[in-house]
Amino acid sequence: MKLAVIVDSKTGNTKQAAEWIAEGMNKVGSVEAKAFTIHDIDEEFVKEAKGIVVGSPSYAALMTPDLHEWLLSSAGGLGFAGKLGGAFATEQFTHGGGETVIQSILTVEMVNGMLCYSGGGACGMPVIHLGPVGVNNNVEKHNGMELYKDNFIVYGERFAKKAAEIF
Repeated sequence: MKLAVIVDSKTGNTKQAAEWIAEGMNKVGSVEAKAFTIHDIDEEFVKEAKGIVVGSPSYAALMTPDLHEWLLSSAGGLGFAGKLGGAFATEQFTHGGGETVIQSILTVEMVNGMLCYSGGGACGMPVIHLGPVGVNNNVEKHNGMELYKDNFIVYGERFAKKAAEIF
């Protein structure tokens, strides 16, 4: 079963998080997962995918305008309807709006007919309600994406297990 992770990435942090999610997904035996930026999509792979996780850096506590435009113009043509959807975010500040980014992505996914994944507290620790958020060290030097790596990998594995259960 194919799963895709699609991102807009400005500094490379969100792309790194997408690769960690795909790494987690690929831990599930029957899964082939790949990460793409909105500029280098393998459209045939995404059309065949049963699940898609979308990620964005926080841009004024929202997804980037480029990702929003891409979702509005591309989701229908890539067959998002009926697939399992998920979301994640990266941000420069501990309280940089990552959760609102995730909610905005999930809303667009639902409008496109996707089933949206949340492991919530049901999966135990780490609790990832809506999707993982990573804080880079571009501004907060005490932070860094490596501190959040395990959360992205765990989320990817959980998402893939749920996709395998559903499909």
